Amino acid sequence: MAKVFNWQLGREMDYPYEGTRPKRQFAMVFDTNKCIACQTCTVACKTTWTPGRGQEYMYWNNVETKPYGYYPLGWDVNILEKLGVQDQSKPVYAGKTLFEAAPPGEPVLGYLPDDADYANPNVGEDDSTGLMPQGAYLTMPHMQWMFYLARICNHCTYPACLGSCPRQVIYKRPEDGIVLIDQTRCRGYRECVKGCPYKKVYFNPITRVSEKCIGCYPAVEGGRQSQCTVTCIGKIRLNGFITTPDRADEHNPMDYLVHVAKVALPLYPQFGLEPNVYYIPPIHVPPPYLIQMFGHGVPQAIETYKRVRDDKRLLGALMLFGSTPEILHRFRVSGDHAIGYDEKGGEAIRVPLTEPFQIRAFFDEARKVYRHNVT
Repeated sequence: MAKVFNWQLGREMDYPYEGTRPKRQFAMVFDTNKCIACQTCTVACKTTWTPGRGQEYMYWNNVETKPYGYYPLGWDVNILEKLGVQDQSKPVYAGKTLFEAAPPGEPVLGYLPDDADYANPNVGEDDSTGLMPQGAYLTMPHMQWMFYLARICNHCTYPACLGSCPRQVIYKRPEDGIVLIDQTRCRGYRECVKGCPYKKVYFNPITRVSEKCIGCYPAVEGGRQSQCTVTCIGKIRLNGFITTPDRADEHNPMDYLVHVAKVALPLYPQFGLEPNVYYIPPIHVPPPYLIQMFGHGVPQAIETYKRVRDDKRLLGALMLFGSTPEILHRFRVSGDHAIGYDEKGGEAIRVPLTEPFQIRAFFDEARKVYRHNVT
């Protein structure tokens, strides 16, 4: 095992290969507070990339209802139980990662789901937890709650699928950090399916090779955001490139949200993969559950998000979500507008920080009529 530095853990960790970061890293930010689980992203991804034989059960993008929704069944519960009780309430995570907790002779602590675990992609949808006894009233966080978790491949800096493949079929592109599979060399051992804790690698029983989310790299190469991002009705997504904290550029919207404002957090950072999909945590969910899922930064992220009306820069970054199909490399707030720039520095989009509205008089002098609601 080599030693690599994982900034999400705040320490070095063991990894099967030497750590080499790409020239730039593909990344996404999801705002869970805005997701309505319309599944438009899921359908867009499905119809674009997985409409073929053997791909019927593949959802490279899916939206789960937490805490009871999983696809495949129990994907995070199973691996969390294997990893054991962990304390990630502190900035430096001292517990064992999936690489460090691996059994002797295996590179990653993982498990292979049963075929039946993929049978119900919408299990637990809209199921909430907690009770509202008679006389109770809503509080923050809610005693009865659920939230929607949109998921794709995290295109991790230290992918477990790559680390567990005995043929080195999986690779990370140096130009953008997108993780891909060389299917000409894949022999269908499914070690990648077993190793990925997020279960975002799938085995095609017809072609007998593994498949996974490709980060919509043809679009990314052309300067466009991924299909799931541009089709998102709720505008919960932003796709771009991220750096490490020591190289963070506050004018890069991804760096700003993750490293500067620290409002977006990785999913299960304790696994040790340094995932590159980040989530703005839901503000109505009990913090202990969210800390297990997103790490020690949850309380700060929630408080920062709640104060967004007082922070024009953060508001501007959030208003850029879903505003343009182009990848935004830089942004700024000027007056009452947020402006996003493309890779060449040209203005790609300009959006108002507040929606324009008009207040009309109750009595219309020109038409000599009153304006009122009619039921």
